[in-house]
Amino acid sequence: MNRLPIYIFRFIILVLLQIFIFSQIQFSNLINPYFYVLFVLLLPFDMPRSAMLLMAFFLGLTIDLFSNTLGMHAAACTWMAFTRPAVLKWISPREDYEADTLPTVHYYGLRWFVGYTLVMVFLHHFALFFIEMFRWSDFFATLARVFLSTLFTSFLIVVSQFFFFRK
Repeated sequence: MNRLPIYIFRFIILVLLQIFIFSQIQFSNLINPYFYVLFVLLLPFDMPRSAMLLMAFFLGLTIDLFSNTLGMHAAACTWMAFTRPAVLKWISPREDYEADTLPTVHYYGLRWFVGYTLVMVFLHHFALFFIEMFRWSDFFATLARVFLSTLFTSFLIVVSQFFFFRK
């Protein structure tokens, strides 16, 4: 409960950054950074699944309201939050996750964080871009867009760890 103001502040800042900066960046319709997913990535390990799903849904819905995308971001964020526990279990360190730590590069190292970020951002982007296309005829073009956007978004997220988040 004492972390609630931090999460509200992070939610607002990431939504504003996405709306005013990152939504304006687009490289030949292949690279679209969705930096706001950092909010879901940094949720605590011990957060109840229902709370995490609700927070992810409202994050995506907020982005949908400002970008006029009719629930696509809400669906992709909810999917990302739904798969997060399985991904965390799959990539967990040998000694498991420590109590009172967050999934950041400072707690678990660069290698772990890059892997975690790449998998989670890929899951989000895969859902988002295929919901957006809603047809299989452009499968390979959409898949290229997923990979390139995942790499760019993940790069931005990893770099942000060194500038804005401390242990």
